[in-house]
Amino acid sequence: MVHVRQQGAYDGDVLVVGGGIVGLSTAYAITRAAPGTRVLVLEKEPGPARHQTGRNSGVIHSGIYYRPGSLKARYAVRGAAEMVKFCAEYGIAHAVTGKLIVATGRDELPRLHALVQRGRENGIPVRELGAAQIAEYEPEVRGLAAIHVGTTGVCDYTGVARQLAAASGADIRHGARVVRIDRRPERGVAVLLADGDIVRGRVLVNCAGLYCDEIARLAGDEPEVRIVPFRGEYYELARPELVRGLVYPVPDPAFPFLGVHLTRGIDGGVHIGPNAVPALAREGYGWGVVRPRETLATLTWPGSWRIARRHWRYGAGELRRSLSKAAFTEAVRRLLPAVRETDLVPTPAGVRAQAVLRDGTLVDDFLIKEGPRTVHVLNAPSPAATASLPIGREVARRALAALGAG
Repeated sequence: MVHVRQQGAYDGDVLVVGGGIVGLSTAYAITRAAPGTRVLVLEKEPGPARHQTGRNSGVIHSGIYYRPGSLKARYAVRGAAEMVKFCAEYGIAHAVTGKLIVATGRDELPRLHALVQRGRENGIPVRELGAAQIAEYEPEVRGLAAIHVGTTGVCDYTGVARQLAAASGADIRHGARVVRIDRRPERGVAVLLADGDIVRGRVLVNCAGLYCDEIARLAGDEPEVRIVPFRGEYYELARPELVRGLVYPVPDPAFPFLGVHLTRGIDGGVHIGPNAVPALAREGYGWGVVRPRETLATLTWPGSWRIARRHWRYGAGELRRSLSKAAFTEAVRRLLPAVRETDLVPTPAGVRAQAVLRDGTLVDDFLIKEGPRTVHVLNAPSPAATASLPIGREVARRALAALGAG
């Protein structure tokens, strides 16, 4: 049990910047581990889960894709089981549906087999399927071979975020945009908000998602990464009866993106997507959203140009699918031949906060760094929602250690 000394000069013992699922899970974990700790969550939006948390496909990932021993692998496998239990405990809509990963070309078969091995290394039950067996799960899907992953599911992550907020007992302040941070290692942190209010805490936790690198710099820590936003565009399937559950292509291991997939959500609708194209703003949910300062920040980061040079062919294909519904439909038809262009109805996009190193390397694991009286979550894209409960505990552990040291 961690005992926290209460001090009236502080608005909270721990200030959490960001009210998405990772920030709220951190607040929940802190108050569970150290009852009596005062946690204040600062969220710039008028409600929770307005960005990555509420704009994804709602999948509870099994952990099959991720390098054995990595945080993503460990936290996704553990987090998937915990998320199902959390949803059941609090009556949040969810379902364990299983999913198919389907190879549609011969060149994908070795990668599919590698996923089987990876799944087994990560302790995930996997069933290998021949072409004829695919129809047992998905009669309209075609492929040369597939694997069935039984532990994958779907849930309402916005509902999870709301429940985490309520169960944490934290003070959740919406409309609280951070504009300046004054850190004094011997005393704590003071945060100036856009409305002119100043809040003080002993430790600051940065779960700001798309703006986490900027918050780190405001606190005086150099993150050594830049968030490069990638927009993922989705369609809804007008004929949802074509898809029973979740269907994924075999991903390219050179990229952290899983490719255009089919997801039957908890509402019964089927989402198709996302692709991955550079966004012209950190919250650039469409081509018409441009923020010159943020676009310039991306363009002046050396890693952005190195990504472009290294992966321009892949990027050109993603761009083509963004600008052409016919091209997007063509990609879907590799898995689902019966789909027609008129079956695809546009639905809201999401933006992935992808950390990129100066040399152009896409950070492929969760990244958590610490500074004096600060803990920064600097890379937490998918499967962070799935893994949010274990991530929250790890961030909470570091924050409470900083609190005890202070």
